[in-house]
Amino acid sequence: MATILEDHRDEALKWVSSLLENATLDENGCCVTAPTTRQKVRFRGGQTASYRFVYSIVNEEVLSHDEVVRHWCHNPLCINPAHLEIGSRRENKHDDWLFAAYGVDPMCL
Repeated sequence: MATILEDHRDEALKWVSSLLENATLDENGCCVTAPTTRQKVRFRGGQTASYRFVYSIVNEEVLSHDEVVRHWCHNPLCINPAHLEIGSRRENKHDDWLFAAYGVDPMCL
């Protein structure tokens, strides 16, 4: 990802723009790219989840293997950059547990 950010940023931004333009906006403000499964992006010989790609390019951040992209909206199909935040696997699971147990979005507390 570091090479993409350094050498292919403009091309990657166009790809992100295309993903967002082709996404469907739902009632929660989520930009959804696929109806039932998480979309993957192939770019410059690599493949990653579309929301991870969007987050990395928009925020110019290289993510480690241990970092996950958390969804404020709890919609794993969403690629809206405003709904994405970096975190740990533990934080992500805790968010999911709180949301399932109480219907509370812990990121808004």
